[in-house]
This record gives sequence, C-alpha cells and structure tokens, in this order.
Amino acid sequence: MPYINLQITKGATREQKEQIVKEFTATLVNVLDKKPEQTHIVIQEIEEADWGFSGMLTDDFRKNERQ
Repeated sequence: MPYINLQITKGATREQKEQIVKEFTATLVNVLDKKPEQTHIVIQEIEEADWGFSGMLTDDFRKNERQ
C-alpha cells in the first residue's frame, strides 16, 4: 500500500491538489505497478512562517525575493 505524505506551503488550489493526486498516483501505477485503489496521498499545507529555507523563515525569504 503506497503512502505519500507531501508537505507544501499554503496556497495550492483544490484543482492543483487534484492534479497532484492524479499524477502521483499515475506515477506509482506506471513505475511500480501499484494499484490506484491502494494508493494513499496526504497533502499537508504549512504556513510559510512555519517553514525554514536558506537560513530564514520562508515568508521572510519570499519578501526579500520580491524586493
């Protein structure tokens, strides 16, 4: 039973999440011959202030990128 736990920063639309689930499932079917009905995918959205990147919190990193 494949299980994927995907963590992303908040902001993905429902449609984007649907596409992720569809394509990740298809990859497991095509590459590992797994059954779609046994594939579980959890998408966890995390606030940018709760995610660190490049030595700083992601919200600060993105603010600096915009400047």
